[in-house]
Amino acid sequence: MEQQKVIFSENLRQTLEQAVSESAHDRLLVLVDETTRDCCLPVVRDYDCMKEAQVITIQATDTHKTLESLAHVWSEMQRMGATRHSLMINLGGGMVTDLGGFAASTFKRGISFINIPTTLLSMVDASVGGKTGINFGGLKNEIGVFNNAHCVILDTTFLRTLDQENILSGYAEMIKHGLISDEKTWAELMNQGLELRVESIEFAAALEKSVAVKQRIVTEDPTEKGIRKALNLGHTAGHAFESYALEHRPILHGYAVAYGLVVELYLSCIKTGFPQDKMRQTINFIKEHYGRMTITCDDYPQLVELMHHDKKNVGNDINFTLLGGIGDIRINQTVTEEDIKEALDFYREY
Repeated sequence: MEQQKVIFSENLRQTLEQAVSESAHDRLLVLVDETTRDCCLPVVRDYDCMKEAQVITIQATDTHKTLESLAHVWSEMQRMGATRHSLMINLGGGMVTDLGGFAASTFKRGISFINIPTTLLSMVDASVGGKTGINFGGLKNEIGVFNNAHCVILDTTFLRTLDQENILSGYAEMIKHGLISDEKTWAELMNQGLELRVESIEFAAALEKSVAVKQRIVTEDPTEKGIRKALNLGHTAGHAFESYALEHRPILHGYAVAYGLVVELYLSCIKTGFPQDKMRQTINFIKEHYGRMTITCDDYPQLVELMHHDKKNVGNDINFTLLGGIGDIRINQTVTEEDIKEALDFYREY
């Protein structure tokens, strides 16, 4: 798989029109959800390259990242006369780019697509790296394929439409990128990041640095055979929290990752020697900004069972990405269920 083409745009009209012209197509389709249809589609609707575009709308939020939504998109593509030479633009957050990328990758055995992420989370995580897919059977991202978009266009203009909760959701992935890169990047995120205005040059620089961390790792290991598992820091526990919450009160992906980081940094301390002071500084930041999802001891068996479904696992072992220090990545770490329950105790009590 070739390196993903990521464009940091300062002129969205010019960037999008060039990207569309580079991808020869007979029909242009745009996938949005109900939120991005109202908040983001008007930004690009009058561009010359969009005049002939046909719009497909799905329901918003991760609870609709389902087989039913996927079938609706396929049906609309078919109804609109899409062929294997058509082009899809996915305009939205991670749910739209994941589901839209999967729909494009499988319709007529695959058509070209462009991702325009509109949330901070999708800019730093979901739209880069070639992962596409849907939730299935109560599990996150259970069905999908690796397939790069023709290009990913990042424009911070869209961040102005977000509330603080969605900014925080994306910022959790930036914290993860800081933890797996270097102390300077991590410290900047801990000390000043959220005080920056999302439309500022400084925030754009922090965003670009965060995307570069992911892109470097994905380029080295595109299909997650080795070091790409570093990007799963916080996600083994985080996906369990997120899947659990889908049955009760859904939470944003970044919040689940933040809670997962609490669990996995604790495991890193007791299993691989991660420094306690840096663990506590990171966890204090998470506690202050993200609060906590309420769980009890009675929920442990379900959370552990959900972790057993993680795609990194081998056999019956639950496989974690842990840290020996900031930037000291330890993939393929297995821990006992007792260790996990101890970490969940820490999460509840901290």
